[in-house]
Amino acid sequence: MITQEKKNLWMYPLGTVGRDMVYTLFTNYILTFILFTRTLDSSHLAAITAIMIAARIFDALNDPIMGNIIERTRTRWGKFKPWLLVGILSTSLVVFAAFNNNLQGWPFVWFFGGIYFMYSITYTMNDIAYWGMVPALSSDGHSRNQFTSRATLFAGIGGTLAAILIPMLTTGPHAIGGNTATAYGMVALAICIISPLFASFTLFGVKENRSDMAIPPTKISIRMIIKTIVSNDQLLWISLVFLIQQVGNGIVLGGVGSTYIYFEFGYSGALYSLFTTIGMSATAFLMIFYPAISKKIPRKKLMAIMQMVSAVGYFFMLSAGLLMGPTMTKFIIITIGYMLANFGQYCFYLIMMISIINTVEYHEYTYGSRNEAIITSLRPFLTKLASALVVAITSVSYMVFGVTGFSNRISDMENQTARKLITEAEKLSSINTILQEVQKSQTKGLLIVFTVVPLVLMYLSYLIYKRKYRLDEGEYDRICAELAKRKAAK
Repeated sequence: MITQEKKNLWMYPLGTVGRDMVYTLFTNYILTFILFTRTLDSSHLAAITAIMIAARIFDALNDPIMGNIIERTRTRWGKFKPWLLVGILSTSLVVFAAFNNNLQGWPFVWFFGGIYFMYSITYTMNDIAYWGMVPALSSDGHSRNQFTSRATLFAGIGGTLAAILIPMLTTGPHAIGGNTATAYGMVALAICIISPLFASFTLFGVKENRSDMAIPPTKISIRMIIKTIVSNDQLLWISLVFLIQQVGNGIVLGGVGSTYIYFEFGYSGALYSLFTTIGMSATAFLMIFYPAISKKIPRKKLMAIMQMVSAVGYFFMLSAGLLMGPTMTKFIIITIGYMLANFGQYCFYLIMMISIINTVEYHEYTYGSRNEAIITSLRPFLTKLASALVVAITSVSYMVFGVTGFSNRISDMENQTARKLITEAEKLSSINTILQEVQKSQTKGLLIVFTVVPLVLMYLSYLIYKRKYRLDEGEYDRICAELAKRKAAK
């Protein structure tokens, strides 16, 4: 007979597959979509960048407030599931609208501003509810590792599938409908249908601990939310570490990597799909075996090992990119280098996830209250803030290295194809001619941005974690044992 805990170990992570496909589409490809379907001058790009950053600053208040709302929710379905459902349905509608419009220029910029802020609200509902549920599924360290690693495994499956299929189906000779604009619209429709279907596994298959539902919710003000976050020193340090690492980790997939591949090796989404497929394949090992690895190797030692693995990967990418011509051998070396770099970065991500969640028990130990939804709300906020900083880095890179001068011409070809003014073959021929004008200094500049910057930020995050984060395996077990004694004494 299957126990509820074993059922939870499958139903909970399955719920994030479609959710992360939506996240990957909107976060990693919205700027690429805009770049190759809209004609942008520097003011348009600056405005779009400012919108993304402003929306993430807005999330600085939105996420903890949403965590507070979830903490106070009392329904027959628990406090998490209502927000999971409302969040995923509204997010799907918003993302569909983002990729299915024909606006250009400033009308598009203003429309995008509204859509982006709406996405910040709707996705936050679902994301905070989803990850906030982890502490309610188990307080055992090993079990929590299993839930977190398995959820990130299925999230990785969803995100990887999206990362493989989206460029393949939207860019180059295999684009659905023969042009990028139509292709993104169809892909968005499919993903926005898939996402709520996968969310049903968590909604109907998971049973969380609802013992705190009998306790009347505490009235929490904005001041108390800020106090909860600021008073937890370990939460503050791990938040800084997570933010720094996520900024570096997001640069490749945030747009710079795809633009580099298109400029250096040709306008083919299939080639970029191959790059991401191989580059992300090694993380499947960590998704499956991280719980076993974490039982044998302490987190700080594991981080030191993974720092070296990533350094080797970035060295391969940088050396091949600077010293070799645009051959398939160069592409293979860069792709293998990315696989090694991403392997180390993803292990960092898993360690950060566990480290943030473990500050719930630290807060309970220190102050007597868990405030799990508020604390776990910081992770999605930091992820979103990191993605906004990635957008800023990406946009500055595009301006510095003159990317829009080429992307605007490519966008014009795509739009002419969508309006049936030229054939797909004529479009591809014209784009190839445009890409031949790209200078080596421009592609090398993009290469440096997504190799040197992530390596430096990764090393900085490791140093801070090593020196400032005290909740290692031994200390966490001691805190949990002390909490158990306190509860037994009541």
